[in-house]
Amino acid sequence: MRIDILTTVPEIIRGTVDQSILKRAQEKGILEVNAVNLRDYTFDKHRSTDDQPYGGGPGMVMMCGPVFKAVEALVNRSSGIKPRVLLMTPQGRTFNQKMAEEFAMDSHLVMICGRYEGVDERIREHLVTDEVSVGDYVLTGGELAALIITDAVTRLLPGVLGDDASAVSESFSSGLLEYPQYTRPADFEGKLVPEVLLSGNHAHIEKWRRETALGRTLKRRPDLLEKTILTDDDRRYLDKLKASDPEEE
Repeated sequence: MRIDILTTVPEIIRGTVDQSILKRAQEKGILEVNAVNLRDYTFDKHRSTDDQPYGGGPGMVMMCGPVFKAVEALVNRSSGIKPRVLLMTPQGRTFNQKMAEEFAMDSHLVMICGRYEGVDERIREHLVTDEVSVGDYVLTGGELAALIITDAVTRLLPGVLGDDASAVSESFSSGLLEYPQYTRPADFEGKLVPEVLLSGNHAHIEKWRRETALGRTLKRRPDLLEKTILTDDDRRYLDKLKASDPEEE
């Protein structure tokens, strides 16, 4: 996968993607991440990427020219194949694991990082395929949002994680929050690991993990259960939990 992140502060991007799992994914040739400096596609000596809004008002608006020119250059570099173009904006769909899985199916993503009071509407209308938000709050720019999406998508690419099953079992991948995890020692200052995890009985362990995931999701994010495919056993276990704790209703 190739990800091009359009930004006026490429240092923010490189400082993160050159670390940890993202760095290893690039070294393996699975991922290519480019921090594209929009100032390289400006038209004046000041390398301006923003200007005052028509009609007046506070702040500055990101200009069409540099963004269109940068995307055109990226398309030409890809032999004319148009990439998926994401605009980081609080007006977009809220990013979640399903969207990460959707984006991971693409071979080329371009992310536009807005700044100031936003971007010229013509960018949204004529370039963007997806508007994406990482939450109901305002950031200084779209760079952090782009990095969140890059990280979440990269983890889903085959060969990135040491064990591809890790991505499948993580929170939200199954629709549920992840079950509790433990490692050595089995007894830490009297705080014990659940016996079932030490039993070696894989069927019992899987049952315990499923049930604890269901219980944790019911308690912390019950809204997720409405979107999750549940078995009859799952429903019976949830009914049992609700009967034992009326507040879970």
